[in-house]
Amino acid sequence: MTNHTLRLFTVLFFAIAGIFIIDQNIKSLFVEGFRYYTECIDLILVYNKGVAFSMFAFLDEYLKYIQLILVTGVLVYVVWMQKICYALPVGILLGGAFSNIYDRFIHEGVVDMVYWHCGFDFAVFNFADVMIDFAVAWLLLLNFKPHLCKN
Repeated sequence: MTNHTLRLFTVLFFAIAGIFIIDQNIKSLFVEGFRYYTECIDLILVYNKGVAFSMFAFLDEYLKYIQLILVTGVLVYVVWMQKICYALPVGILLGGAFSNIYDRFIHEGVVDMVYWHCGFDFAVFNFADVMIDFAVAWLLLLNFKPHLCKN
């Protein structure tokens, strides 16, 4: 294994593990009963059986396996590309994705807890969702500004 590949795996591993651990610890607070209500944001427990906005909930048990295959494909593709500049944002994305998939196996739905209702009602979401969105924005930036990614 080359030094380049070792760096790639190290960044991926720590990003995935870090996001996964942080997200699962936050979720455990809500599964154990934590709640908090304000005028704009409620911190509540919701189990989402679908993906964003509960889409594809009709796939039921199959959804977690479909997601697992897709996310594993992303991991394999990034390792195959060998671009270290993609390792951190993809690691963040995969950490959030694996955490949400893990919820589907343990809780039969994704543990969501942040409910924004200030001015309009928004979907309930979690830390992993925010990290996935952040990673996607970062990856879009890298793709539209290729000079930011030297390797």
